[in-house]
Amino acid sequence: MSKRPLTILTAICLGLIVAGASARVALGWGWWSNRELNRASDYVHDVMKLVHENYVAPDAVPYDRLRRDAVHGMVESLDPHSEFLEEKAFSGLDADLRGDFGGVGIHIELRDNRVLVIAPIAGTPAERAGIRRGDEIVAVDATEVSRDVGMDDMVQLLRGEPGTKVSLTLVRTGEKQRLVVPIIREIIKVDSVRSIQVLEGGIGYIQIAEFSERTSEDFLAALDHLWAKDVRALVIDLRNNPGGLLDAAVAVAEPFFQRDELIVYTEGRLSEDRVEYRAATEGEPLKLPVAVLINSGSASAAEVLAGALKDTHRAVIVGERSFGKGSVQTIFELKNGEGMRLTTARYYTPSGVTIHEKGIEPQIEVVMTPAEDEKISLQRQRDDLRDPAAFAERFGFEPIEDRQLQAALAALRGVIVLDGRAGAVPPALEDKR
Repeated sequence: MSKRPLTILTAICLGLIVAGASARVALGWGWWSNRELNRASDYVHDVMKLVHENYVAPDAVPYDRLRRDAVHGMVESLDPHSEFLEEKAFSGLDADLRGDFGGVGIHIELRDNRVLVIAPIAGTPAERAGIRRGDEIVAVDATEVSRDVGMDDMVQLLRGEPGTKVSLTLVRTGEKQRLVVPIIREIIKVDSVRSIQVLEGGIGYIQIAEFSERTSEDFLAALDHLWAKDVRALVIDLRNNPGGLLDAAVAVAEPFFQRDELIVYTEGRLSEDRVEYRAATEGEPLKLPVAVLINSGSASAAEVLAGALKDTHRAVIVGERSFGKGSVQTIFELKNGEGMRLTTARYYTPSGVTIHEKGIEPQIEVVMTPAEDEKISLQRQRDDLRDPAAFAERFGFEPIEDRQLQAALAALRGVIVLDGRAGAVPPALEDKR
């Protein structure tokens, strides 16, 4: 069995070195642990044998199927983010991390035996079809989603050849009846950095849809583009960003931090398992006011970035409390082309705060209704349609005010000059001038 540095956030692959008397103690406990392991595996072996030899339908219980089902149950009962990856799902993992795969374009999670949408991916069929964060998927085509469904099973149901149709049956908060939403699958190529603009007052705007292998490079290019236009402040929009690679989130944070300054750290089950992520950039950090937009669809690596900037007083956080996914998954490569994604650590902001199951709390709270959120998401996606009449003709409603963005812009306006650039300093930055 081997480990690979591919994960929702990152891989944590550490060993423990012991010496002298401690080594003898470790060997003793290792012997006891192995005895317990052997007892447990013997018990599973006996149950599998009984099922295989006595179940009424022998074709339904080959040993390989029993083995796979047993591993699914063992791993996926731990938490919503740990899962056993069968060969097809494991081989497609690299495509997920590259942001290049075929499907409908949604990020999901299993919570309390329910399949919930974390967020639709910007610019994908799911977003265009009106899928919302918090929607529960109860059926895919004619297949009802069972209470013991695995993440691997759901991924296989949702993905498919481009051009093929899939119908999602949803339960939505506030709706009395189930919703059936038809979607045409596409190749999902996620542009993780989007909508690079200079807004009124010389305030730059960058939307980050997710954190993939390309995000840091694209974000730095966007910063260069805005810096050349003499922006006075910056809005980073992380709304409905479901996360991705921890390394990408750290790289996006780095331009705002001094070299060797702590951005985030992770801790596993042992005290020795602490891993720190520090800024590696050269030169002085960017000194301009920053506001970060978040909502309940901002999760995982998006919360790492928002938490680091908030914790170190480098940005004011605007919007709604984030999702609260603060765990790290390691990918283990198993036999037969299979793998396992296992929660091995939690991440912490520089001051030692964990947001797992708590989320990042905004300093300026602006709560949007589901209808507002859906319209604003569409407006961000189609910023090429600037004419309100043309937009209304195409989508059936006139553009509405983005109250969260307006609150962020209000927090950034002012007359402070930083490094020769006029701009506002949010309250969280006043002690850093």
